Amino acid sequence: MAQNPNNRVERVAIVGAGGNVGKPIAAALLATGRHTVTALTRAGSDTSSFPSGLLISTVNYDDPETIVAALKGQQFLVITLSVHSPPDTHRKICDAAAAAGVKYVMPNYWGEDLNNTALNADMIIGETYKANIADVERHAATAGMSWVALVCGTWYEYSLSLGPDFYGFDMHNKTATFYDDGTAKINTTTWAQCGRAVAAFLDLPEHGEGGKKGVSDWANKGLYVSSFRVSQRDMLDSLNRVMGLADADWKIAKVDAKERHYSAKEAFFAGDMRGLGRAMYARIFWPNAEFKGAQSADGDYETPRGGLDHKVLGLPEEEEDLDEATKLGVDMALGGFRKVMEERARAAGSAQAKLDSSTVASV
Repeated sequence: MAQNPNNRVERVAIVGAGGNVGKPIAAALLATGRHTVTALTRAGSDTSSFPSGLLISTVNYDDPETIVAALKGQQFLVITLSVHSPPDTHRKICDAAAAAGVKYVMPNYWGEDLNNTALNADMIIGETYKANIADVERHAATAGMSWVALVCGTWYEYSLSLGPDFYGFDMHNKTATFYDDGTAKINTTTWAQCGRAVAAFLDLPEHGEGGKKGVSDWANKGLYVSSFRVSQRDMLDSLNRVMGLADADWKIAKVDAKERHYSAKEAFFAGDMRGLGRAMYARIFWPNAEFKGAQSADGDYETPRGGLDHKVLGLPEEEEDLDEATKLGVDMALGGFRKVMEERARAAGSAQAKLDSSTVASV
């Protein structure tokens, strides 16, 4: 693998540059003016939503050589894939990255604390997260490739907007479902903060210098960032301020977080796809008994590790404007964002069903 005389990560490739988290990451990287950013996209994909200034490289994920060609010369690869992507896509991308000589990969992780093994074991998508990291690790010895996972918890505006199965709020019908008493705090991150974090991280030298850390210090580790450490009670207070409401305007219910998690998981494995969100979000709000005095839930990774990576990244250590982020979530909810996501899921499911049928027919 070629040495880097500038000690800087200058060439970055991104999969999913037009997506919910990929777009702000690409935009933030371009805004620094210090990176050449290349978007990998399928032939015929709509690139109209891509940030201006991106280089476009067309690939066929069923033709490894096209991916290798697109990744030649890249130093860092960011992978953002929909949960509805074919399950072997991530592995194909990582295999091609290794063949192309890419040194670092930020896998499709975007999740909870890597060190909270109990939480990750209970998360339905926990095995997928592990597999995505393993897709990189399998090339460590032969290609010298490392992973860096962005630990950002759940996305704030996304989770707030999608309804009662997620953060518990139905803004159309003014219902709020609190896990337990609604006071357990979690870490949650906006898409914009994810973008700022990745850009700040890749603005560090590749290898630490002058007593300061570099990108390589996070090789095979998590990069911990957050926008807020908040409870559902905090969220409802913010919703009231943004929407001009009071608690009396909401129908507030309380559910046992553990019971909701287990019943939702059972429903999911019985075929109810909505059980996925219910199970995941109920689980992150389980109280963390070790940090009970801090009102810490299992989705709070800031308290157990004694802080975040903001200082070394040069990100503000104070939280963002909660009401501003809440307003974005409200606008998304009332503007039909959930319907858009459901339509995408149905389309992806239909495409996968056709793929499965054609595969069976060809055997």
